[in-house]
Amino acid sequence: MQSVPLAVRGSAVTLIYGDRVAFRSSDISIPAGRVTAVIGPNGSGKSTLLNAIAGLAPLADGLLEVLGTDPLSARTRTSYVLQATKVNDRLPVTVREVVTMSRYVDRGAFGIIRRPDREIVDEALKRLDVAKLAKRHLGELSGGERQRVFVAQGLAQLADLLLLDEPLNALDLVSRDLIIEAIFEERRRGRTVVATTHDLSEAAKADHVLLLSGGVVAEGAPGEVLTSENLARAYGIEIVEDESGAPLLDDSAHNPVDERHQHFDRTGRGEH
Repeated sequence: MQSVPLAVRGSAVTLIYGDRVAFRSSDISIPAGRVTAVIGPNGSGKSTLLNAIAGLAPLADGLLEVLGTDPLSARTRTSYVLQATKVNDRLPVTVREVVTMSRYVDRGAFGIIRRPDREIVDEALKRLDVAKLAKRHLGELSGGERQRVFVAQGLAQLADLLLLDEPLNALDLVSRDLIIEAIFEERRRGRTVVATTHDLSEAAKADHVLLLSGGVVAEGAPGEVLTSENLARAYGIEIVEDESGAPLLDDSAHNPVDERHQHFDRTGRGEH
């Protein structure tokens, strides 16, 4: 990955959530034009890190560069898709209106949506198989359909960097497959995708992985990061392996970080 340009570069990044340190001093490297999975237990700083990259959470310390500039300056080139459960589905807007909102990033709040914008929206709706729902309101949709709508909104922005907060969490198989297909199609189009997950098999499909536990425990190729040793350091538990020696991570282990078991050196990488 060293020869690949970086979409996100961080040095000694420290982030605060509420009144606590949610992300301890860590260096971050996210390659451009690749799919990066961010994995770790609850409370490990996954969403907090995405918020910082999106320019929504200020740094307590350190430096963070996004698309060659600071996070705030990169916001028009960054698309951030939250989990559908974090968005008010009672908003009186249709599916098409939700996806069309993304085009105002380029047009401005009072800009005119033109034919090219409508074509971009149409393509995003088709890619996530929600074109047939275009006139429906969010409150009428299932959880999987709502998540696909918000991913379609993210795609329609045509951003250089796409951030996804657990986009596959608790979804039906059809929705999962469509979103996974869209993620890797974005990579084929030269865009950078960063997605948080708590699923080991999802993270293993990415090009690059950030393993977090209140800071960066390990980062790099999936095979280098998702080892039993690294996972034990991140989750504070003994990791079970299958017959082939591959680590298995039970959902019951997806618990908040217990800081009593975590000690960090100056790079923010966890050590026992």
